[in-house]
Amino acid sequence: MTQIIDGKSAAQQIRLELKQQIATLPKMPQLDIVLVGHDDASEIYVRNKLKAAAEIGLKANLHQLDEHSSENDILALIERLNNDSAVNGIIVQLPLPAHINTHKIINQIAPQKDVDGFHPYNTGMLQNNEIPYFIAATPLGIMKLVQRFCPHLSGKNVVIIGASLIVGRPLATLLLNQECTVTITHIHTQNIKELTQKADILVAACGVANLVKRDWIKNGAVLIDVGINRCDGKICGDIDFADVQDKAGAITPVPGGVGPMTIAMLLENTVHAYLLQHQS
Repeated sequence: MTQIIDGKSAAQQIRLELKQQIATLPKMPQLDIVLVGHDDASEIYVRNKLKAAAEIGLKANLHQLDEHSSENDILALIERLNNDSAVNGIIVQLPLPAHINTHKIINQIAPQKDVDGFHPYNTGMLQNNEIPYFIAATPLGIMKLVQRFCPHLSGKNVVIIGASLIVGRPLATLLLNQECTVTITHIHTQNIKELTQKADILVAACGVANLVKRDWIKNGAVLIDVGINRCDGKICGDIDFADVQDKAGAITPVPGGVGPMTIAMLLENTVHAYLLQHQS
């Protein structure tokens, strides 16, 4: 019987614990979100983050800039937030408009306020198997879900479909640090199905609706679906849930799997930032 990995329930528990922790602090932690332009999906994500922050007693501010804002405008805003002691965490909602150099913007964020975990300091520390200030929220959330079903990851064969800087690559590093054998596939990988059929844990994060079918997986595999796609007016993932459900050992639903955990980890990172910055 396939187990459903309930990310919504896990995230609710984490948010409750964070709410209780925040209530004991002398001051509310503060998260500042920079949004450039009016991308519909980005605005939905930001609203969800603002709502989740308010529910746990975390202060969140939105800085929305015009889509024609220059790099210097954004860099100046980030520098001001870096220097504001009231600001504990800073995120820049991606993607940015095409005329903006994303790496340049992310690199401007102070590493100790980079609660998205994208700054080279944080990614480099993770790559070195050292402790960064922050780990990117989606990979961190995935690890917490995976470890509920596979508490002993050493030696597990993991395949990740998708090599993005936001999910695939940092997740691969986290899994390598847990002594997994990790394969990352991408658009030019040949014979992907032959690789996924050997995976104890399969993570789909490529943005192709219902790509992974029953014959792509082995019996009892743990399936993590990061995809968010539109399928006949409904939200669906990169894994064909109905097709694989009775063959997988465990699977995250879409929605209600990885998504809620991503926001919970962002909130957790922000509280962690507050504690780091207020250490005596």
